[in-house]
Amino acid sequence: MPQINPEYVHWFRNSAPYINTHRGKTFVIMFGGEAVNHENFSTLIHDFALLHSLGIKLVLVHGARPQIEKNLEAADITSPLHQDIRVTPRVAMPTILQSVGAIRLQIEAQLSMGLTNSPMYGSRIDAISGNFVTARPYGVRDGVDYQMTGEVRSIDVDAIKNNLLHEHIVILGSMGYSATGEVFNLLAEDVALNAAVALGADKLILLGEETGINDNGRLLREMIPNEVDRFLRDRDLNCEINYFLNCAGNACRQGVHRTHIISYAKNGALLEELFTRDGSGTLISHDPYEEIRHANIDDVVGLLELLTPLEEQGILVARSREHLEQEIESYSVIERDGMILGCAALHPLDDYSAEVACVAVHSEYRNGSRGNDLLAFVEQQARSHGLHKLFVLTTRTAHWFVEHGFSEVDADTLPAARREKYNNDRNSKVFQKLL
Repeated sequence: MPQINPEYVHWFRNSAPYINTHRGKTFVIMFGGEAVNHENFSTLIHDFALLHSLGIKLVLVHGARPQIEKNLEAADITSPLHQDIRVTPRVAMPTILQSVGAIRLQIEAQLSMGLTNSPMYGSRIDAISGNFVTARPYGVRDGVDYQMTGEVRSIDVDAIKNNLLHEHIVILGSMGYSATGEVFNLLAEDVALNAAVALGADKLILLGEETGINDNGRLLREMIPNEVDRFLRDRDLNCEINYFLNCAGNACRQGVHRTHIISYAKNGALLEELFTRDGSGTLISHDPYEEIRHANIDDVVGLLELLTPLEEQGILVARSREHLEQEIESYSVIERDGMILGCAALHPLDDYSAEVACVAVHSEYRNGSRGNDLLAFVEQQARSHGLHKLFVLTTRTAHWFVEHGFSEVDADTLPAARREKYNNDRNSKVFQKLL
């Protein structure tokens, strides 16, 4: 009997919650002409088809800059860029329309593939494009007349939603139409942003060449709008990745709760971002991706899964399900996409002191500051209750608590009620911190 890859089984089982979460949701996915030219694009199309088959409503927004530049050069037509925005003379429009139209046809053709022995086998996907975007002239700015370059005026939300309802994939190009019948050349990023906001999309996904947002070689996996502003301060917004980030920050402020910046060049990056907890790129969310909060009764199962391995190693005292249910109001947790990554408990001992207990972080998530954040959270709880002293009993993590301001004291220092319950067999060291 052939062996089953355990890593595949683990991944597939852990992707199930995301499959259920994403079903019926609307994703706007933007990619430039560079992605279309990349060798990974056919695989990306297959991933779009897979998302569609899982019940996700897709709006694909494509750019065409390299194709436009190549065709304009071949036609000996000058269409310069000013502040990274194309100045579009009227004579260039037929060439631009041809470039954008060719990409749309290529996408439609690849989505229509149903070849045997391909990931698209057995799929039937109707891709729809049309005059869904109304535009207006970009106008004269800084003395520069942008001519037939435009900006988004409105999105035909009803028409797009009607097509999504009928299980069509909607394709939007970097073109918009005016009420007078003119056609304008648009930035694909602006089309994607406006479409996501107008549709109330659940996600805006921006596919660029880079993996995500890097800060001195370190991938920033999660950001919120205020962090985006600080990061972009004094940076060049004409750089693709910074423009994406600025677009993501604007999307969050306008109601799109999650925007993802990932790579079109990395095979499987889209699936990794959507169906694993850590993702593959950078997530910009309106609220912090991980939340520290007070625990509730629904967290008991997650707490048991987190604590059992540590109890088996003797690092923590064993706690039964009944004990956790009874003491649940004393616990605080870090939650990420429904998974409990960490916890800490605060047990009042008397009118002036409390015990910090059960500080734990999932083994795969200990490289960050989650333990520090949990301790800070329970310390703030203690202060808000007017407590002045914290105790902790530990056998393995003494140094960590010392690094966080605790000092070792004799067990006799514990309040009388807690001292009576001290387990001499465990012989835990006692630490104290004054608030």
